[in-house]
Parts: sequence; C-alpha cells; structure tokens
Amino acid sequence: MATETRSEALRRVVLLGVGNILLSDEGVGVRIVEAFAASHLLPPWVQVLDGGTCAMEMLEDLENLDLLVIADCVRVGAEPGSLVVLEDDQVPAFFRTKLSPHQVGLSDVLATLHLTGRAPRKVVVIGVQPVSMSLGMDMTGPVQALLPAAVARIGSILAAEGVPMDSLREAA
Repeated sequence: MATETRSEALRRVVLLGVGNILLSDEGVGVRIVEAFAASHLLPPWVQVLDGGTCAMEMLEDLENLDLLVIADCVRVGAEPGSLVVLEDDQVPAFFRTKLSPHQVGLSDVLATLHLTGRAPRKVVVIGVQPVSMSLGMDMTGPVQALLPAAVARIGSILAAEGVPMDSLREAA
C-alpha cells in the first residue's frame, strides 16, 4: 500500500480549460473542464484548472507534469461544432499555426517549459471548432451539444494514462 501511495504522490496531471466565456464558443474549453469536474471524482494529484485567458501566470502550475490535457476552442478548418483531438507531436505544430486566440500565450508557456527542462511528458489538446465567436456568454447549439463527447474523450485519455476516476453519475 505504501508503494502505491508513493507512486501516486509522484504523479502530476493537469486538466486545463482555456477560453473567454464572454465570447460564445470561445469559452468552450473552460466549459468542458467544468463539466468534467462536475461529473467525475479524481485523485488529489489531478488538478482541474480554469485557465481563462491566462498564459505565463500558469507556468508554475504546468511544469514537470506527467500529463497536460488542454481543452480549448480551435480553428482547424473543420466543420463548425467538430471535436478535434491532437496529441504529442501534433501539439507543437498546432500551436505554431496559431489557430486559437490563446495559443500565443500557451505556446510561450510550453516553449518556456521545454527550454527549462520542465515540459509535460505528454500533452493532449481537446479542441472544438467554433460556430461563433460573437459577444455573448451562451455557446451555440452545435458546440453545446459536443460537451458530453469532449468530457467522455477526456475520461478516455485519463483512463488510458492510468488515472483512477469515478463518474459521479454512476456513483449517485
């Protein structure tokens, strides 16, 4: 039992939602992590962070992670309301193309972590192609409809990495 506790204490996982909730679909990343946190029990070594539109302020929170899952609004030329998942080598290319308003900040954070030798071991982006980025706190119907799929995908990614979790819906 002591060995299991020690290995869990050494793990660091962050689920980061980014976006501006005042710009309709732009806030989808924040809404995805809110929905995930509301529906799952996670071990204490997994942090769920609302990054909003922050960037370098998050540097310390994101260093030396085993896994960083970023939920964000992305523009990849897919059909509006599409779910996009990028992993490992796809992520640096994704950030170089500046498809999200947050990528300048996030690319700076990830580059700084890489240069200092503190980059996450694995990075996954769960992105949603927006329908609208107009002023307003409500997401469009197609993007709102993707929330359950995005939450399920995050659960699959965490499970594949060995993160124990319980669904609150199943536990209730």
